[in-house]
Amino acid sequence: MKAFVAGATGQTGRRIVQALVAKNIPVRALVRDLEAGKEILPVEAELVLGDVLKPETLGEAIADSTVLLCATGAKPSLDPTGPYQVDYQGVKNLVDVAKAKGIEHFVLVSSLCTSKFFHPLNLFWLILYWKKQGEMYLQNSGLTYTIVRPGGLKNEDNADSIVMSSADTLFDGSISRTKVAQVCVESLMQPAARNKIVEIVARPDAMQMDWEQLFATVA
Repeated sequence: MKAFVAGATGQTGRRIVQALVAKNIPVRALVRDLEAGKEILPVEAELVLGDVLKPETLGEAIADSTVLLCATGAKPSLDPTGPYQVDYQGVKNLVDVAKAKGIEHFVLVSSLCTSKFFHPLNLFWLILYWKKQGEMYLQNSGLTYTIVRPGGLKNEDNADSIVMSSADTLFDGSISRTKVAQVCVESLMQPAARNKIVEIVARPDAMQMDWEQLFATVA
């Protein structure tokens, strides 16, 4: 297995890179700035230049990777096209190149509540709407996929147990980015994670389950 990570320097993406390195999985990390990437990412990761909004840069960057993990996301800004470009067009570009390169498994980090149009987050340039469009493009691509929809993201990890559920069943809660990264990497190993949307939060009172049990709970 060789992993390619888009959004590698983001808060969640860098944790995905770390989780892959911890499992001795070779990683190619997509960055727009090599120097900035070197400061953030572990030395074991191979940094490759490219941009999800420039599809012509992606084929060479993905190279001989066999799995792809996407943790890109529009940052809050005054640009009303940001979520459309990053959360839909960028994902679409990655999916198209992944198909052309024969990627075996595509893991996409999305968000809870993408199916709720009248959600307050959609006031930010329809961000959940465009995440949903990106999800659907991946689902209809023919690629093997896992779509991970986390609740509110926390930078600090804690001892709470992961709760995993089917699409459109969790609507609140939070989870650490470290746990999100673990779910993304484990989904590559678990047959029960294939072609599923998994919604995840973490709760102190949740029952602890192993990865196989967690993914098996999702229809």
